[in-house]
Amino acid sequence: MKASTFVYPWDVNGDPEAAPRIASLGVRQVTLAAAYHSTRALTPRHPRHRIVTAEHASVLYPADDRWEGRELRPYAAGDWAPGDAFGEAAAALTEAGLEVHTWVVLAHNSRLGTEHPDTSVVNAYGDRYPWAPCIAQPATRAYLVDLAAEAAVRPGARGTELESLGWYGLQHLHAHDKTGGVGLGDAGMYLMALCFCAVCQEGYGAQGLDADELAAAVRDALEPLWRGEPDDEGWAGVEKLLGETRAADTRAWRDETARTLQEAAVGAVRAAAPEGFQVLLHADPVTYHVGANAGVDPAHILSVADGVVVPCAGGPGLLTPFAEQRRKGAVLAANFGVVSGMGGSPGTLAADAAHARELGATELRLYHAGLASDGDLAAVRAGLARL
Repeated sequence: MKASTFVYPWDVNGDPEAAPRIASLGVRQVTLAAAYHSTRALTPRHPRHRIVTAEHASVLYPADDRWEGRELRPYAAGDWAPGDAFGEAAAALTEAGLEVHTWVVLAHNSRLGTEHPDTSVVNAYGDRYPWAPCIAQPATRAYLVDLAAEAAVRPGARGTELESLGWYGLQHLHAHDKTGGVGLGDAGMYLMALCFCAVCQEGYGAQGLDADELAAAVRDALEPLWRGEPDDEGWAGVEKLLGETRAADTRAWRDETARTLQEAAVGAVRAAAPEGFQVLLHADPVTYHVGANAGVDPAHILSVADGVVVPCAGGPGLLTPFAEQRRKGAVLAANFGVVSGMGGSPGTLAADAAHARELGATELRLYHAGLASDGDLAAVRAGLARL
């Protein structure tokens, strides 16, 4: 089973031991960040630093002139990833015998929403989500498609993994997050993710919905949850709270918006990439789910991209809907956390990988070699050796 581990450029640059250490794990590939959101990251072995603070979403390479004169454009990184940080790290990893693929985060950008608030998702209460660009807006879509093409196809890269290529919602840890006081389940999270910007209001209108009436209905539907009443899980819970017809109409608008953006972004990457360049999406097989692993229709996305990277922190069950499509040659990569301090289980990697393979996984993704302790990396090395 081919395995790849996620890595940041700052894990590698300035540490001559980093690339050989990663290669010694037994992985054949690295998924190296080329465009990434704000973060604070541990670097437990780096000779010059232990904490890296990426203050805002940025590209980790010099952007080209396609952005000249455009209002929406990627931000350059600060001192956490100066110059062509991606290119420098990619060269070191390639020299160590590893195949490099880009890791591109798209519709997740707090600075964009802060500086251009009209680009953000707006919920039924009128609250803006600055971390969540509304993917229905034409200018935002154009920005995301061009960013996907530029950030994915970096010199030396053999493929890409596109993260957050779809709707984003409430469940993003925004700075010191204080949103866990009320338990919002699947239905509540969907309702809180519905966008009511001007473009989405028009979109609902095309589905026969009055946007003001819909927003009021969403607020009414959420009232029991604010009082602490549990919601029903799954789509049935959304239908119960919002009504079957309204729920179906909102989903029709959002599903089509996400599908067409995914098609456009993958198409733009393919147009910019050399022959044989692999394009994967971080994906969830439930279309109304939002976040880093965008909700997709498995049959559709496997007809567009070369495969998917599927979150398996709660077990590999989400692989099944993709495996059921039986797309010849499709990559189904099971993504496991291997940082024990972040809830990962590096000691059970071999067993977890075997289970994932039974459910159709063709590859592994390991999150994350740069963040893991020496003990975690030793467990990964042993687990991969047993596969």
